[in-house]
Amino acid sequence: MFLSALELRNIIESSFLPKRCQCSLSPELKMTVKVYADGSTDTLDLLRTDIDAQHLNSCREIHELIAGLRNDLGNHHVESEHRRVVGKVL
Repeated sequence: MFLSALELRNIIESSFLPKRCQCSLSPELKMTVKVYADGSTDTLDLLRTDIDAQHLNSCREIHELIAGLRNDLGNHHVESEHRRVVGKVL
């Protein structure tokens, strides 16, 4: 890992603004990323664990991680909306 844990956390957390994002890194360089629904509650929109931060050695790898997390977040919203619509329509 060529960035410090603090720098990596800052890049990932700020990439989800205005949503609140919390990124933690274990001593074994396993990362957990939490993206919250809003700034006032602890409702999670996304939780990813066991991300191997040892392989985040370039801007491209960090960008791909963030893009994947955003994709997962977008899919979560689509699934949630689908469940709400299906539950109300039928």
